Amino acid sequence: MPARRGPLPIDPIAEAHRQWVRQGWYEVADGMAAITSVMRVQQIMLSRIEDVLKPYKLSFARYELLALLMFSKTGLLPMAKIGERLQVHPTSVTNVVDRLESAAFVERVPHPTDRRATLIQITQVGRDVVASATDELNRRVFPDIGLTSSELSELNAILGKYRFLAGDFIEDAPQAPWAVAPQA
Repeated sequence: MPARRGPLPIDPIAEAHRQWVRQGWYEVADGMAAITSVMRVQQIMLSRIEDVLKPYKLSFARYELLALLMFSKTGLLPMAKIGERLQVHPTSVTNVVDRLESAAFVERVPHPTDRRATLIQITQVGRDVVASATDELNRRVFPDIGLTSSELSELNAILGKYRFLAGDFIEDAPQAPWAVAPQA
């Protein structure tokens, strides 16, 4: 990975927006800039998170799976349910579970009533590592992402609306405190 340079002298997304308008694509320039900005912010946030998770030998995907298991009632979920909750393809779940299992953070357990299903259970080692990693994220990343409390509420509401309109969850799903009634 190349060494990180300082801030750029221009905003490349604003420049891309300017170029879109210059090409006559002004009616889609704002959408292009919004999508490109969200993608860049995702890269920045993921980098901060993975810097914290690296000493725990976790990627964000592995952390999410461990956290899901830790928050489940029994610490045990079927592979299919994990994929559904994390909104990822079954192959991705298998790859993440393989890595977590090789680190002794989870173990595969036969389903007691369905021979075709496999359950994934968090181990004590997995519980310890996800608890420590969560403490570190709560200390170093989540308290200050660079936005005020009201900006965070507004951002969460906007992103929640976008996810709802994209079909991420049903209208009657339990709502977060920042959620506003979805409107098309």
